[in-house]
Amino acid sequence: MRCWRRLAAAGALLAALCAALALAVAEHRRPDTTASSSSRRPLRFASGGGFKVALFADLHYGENAWTDWGPRQDAGSDRVMAAVLDAEKPDFVVYLGDLVTANNLGIPNASLYWDRAISPTRGRGIPWATVFGNHDDMPFEWPPEWFSPAGVPPLHCPPPSMSDSDCSFRGTPRLELMTSEVIRNGLSYSSNGPKDLWPAVSNYVLQVLSQKRDDPALLMYFLDSGGGSYPEVISSAQVQWFHSQSQFLNPNGRIPEIIFWHIPSTAYAKVAPKAKSEIRKPCVGSINREEVAPQEGEWGMMDALVKRASVKAIFVGHNHGLDWCCPHEKLWLCFARHTGYGGYGNWPRGARVIEISEQPFSIQSWIRMEDGTTHSDISLSS
Repeated sequence: MRCWRRLAAAGALLAALCAALALAVAEHRRPDTTASSSSRRPLRFASGGGFKVALFADLHYGENAWTDWGPRQDAGSDRVMAAVLDAEKPDFVVYLGDLVTANNLGIPNASLYWDRAISPTRGRGIPWATVFGNHDDMPFEWPPEWFSPAGVPPLHCPPPSMSDSDCSFRGTPRLELMTSEVIRNGLSYSSNGPKDLWPAVSNYVLQVLSQKRDDPALLMYFLDSGGGSYPEVISSAQVQWFHSQSQFLNPNGRIPEIIFWHIPSTAYAKVAPKAKSEIRKPCVGSINREEVAPQEGEWGMMDALVKRASVKAIFVGHNHGLDWCCPHEKLWLCFARHTGYGGYGNWPRGARVIEISEQPFSIQSWIRMEDGTTHSDISLSS
């Protein structure tokens, strides 16, 4: 009973943090010039024939907000993204899952942290898309130390204008997070995806048009690999959706395709260098500090992708201690780079960058670090 009195009477610390977060988001935000998805400009290769994409993976905003450590990690993540964006000036950004650590957020305000995660990109006027990771809508995990004599730390519910719920520790569902992002941001190219694929939400395709014609010269597929509120899988229904979309948009396979999701498939484990060993060619990368943690099951997605010569590469996050690319059949399997200061691991932060050339078609990729250096250059065209 005493523990619950502490919770009910909680006060100032998280209230101040919540207010500070809202202020930080407000400072980052700039008014969007586009008001709805119907008015968003088509993505297009630049006049020089290139299209550059930065991948931000595993930001993990919102961890331990009741401590000094947590807000420092979020500030570090802000800094990494700013450094990459200012150095690379990408045409597009992909948020590759685990933008927030919902299981560590004690109040239902994950959309505030989600908004902070996209703020560096939005503030620079760069369009983006997001996919979900396994932590983004994970149920709250009660810290065992909250049941010690010290009890629950000071907590405070968000004001009514910031939430439709009290401190229920319910988390923020995928659909609510994505809907909030899309309706509030004209630069967001994300989508809730078809309802018949739910609980998987972030399933959609984006077309990048030719620099000279209004025809697609690149297709980018985004898939929800699950986790959090449901198992870590890409379902058979998603495979069928991919078949129908690819046959409709690219029946002859003449348009190159690249794929984004969060949790690696079991194919990654098959091609992976031995954990903690040196990365040797044909694989290219700089950190190999852990074993691949793949999806819980395979329901045909990799089989569908390897049969399509138009699919050139798959990009995932999830494993913070891996940043390599390795060939698999006729395509490439790549990890991004752990971007956020949240989450496990103490290696330097950065982001994978991919640059696609339209004619002749090619994909070059490298890692851009927070300190401005680059490494792990690789051609993903062969």
